[in-house]
Amino acid sequence: MDDLLSQVEPMIPALRRYARGLLRDRETADDIVQDCLERIVMNWSRRRDADARSWVFAILHNLAVNRIRQEARRAGTVAIEDMPEATGAVTAGQEQTLFGQDVLAAIERLAPDYRSILLLVSVEDLSYAEAATVLDVPIGTVMSRLSRAREQLRLILETKPEGAAGAGPYIRRVK
Repeated sequence: MDDLLSQVEPMIPALRRYARGLLRDRETADDIVQDCLERIVMNWSRRRDADARSWVFAILHNLAVNRIRQEARRAGTVAIEDMPEATGAVTAGQEQTLFGQDVLAAIERLAPDYRSILLLVSVEDLSYAEAATVLDVPIGTVMSRLSRAREQLRLILETKPEGAAGAGPYIRRVK
């Protein structure tokens, strides 16, 4: 443990600088450094070199890159305090409510395998790899099921319910 403290503690200011340089956000950088230090402590016995500097920075770099990718996938976030008050709560019009109900009903009609993959990827924002891990299936299966689920959902939404009059596809939403 003394070896860990003597090597890592002097690196903490450099780790913070590097994380702040990569992430450009003080709080996120400090969180990444904390995560890095936790991993260092948990895996200290697995390091290969006597000088752990490159190993420690590699851990920090990988954590920072993962965070950057995660933020890019989420398309940016805004703190709730920074949002204009008018955008926080907008009541849905009748048209949006009806279409939303149609979509929920259509999702319920999907096969369970298709429904689960559609919800994981489209609603819960999991990557294909994450969804594959959750469902314990290959990533190719995730992609094909998602494609089929989207196609079935489209067909369900375009099909007229019985008793609907008129010609053409049945979609309540008008743009």
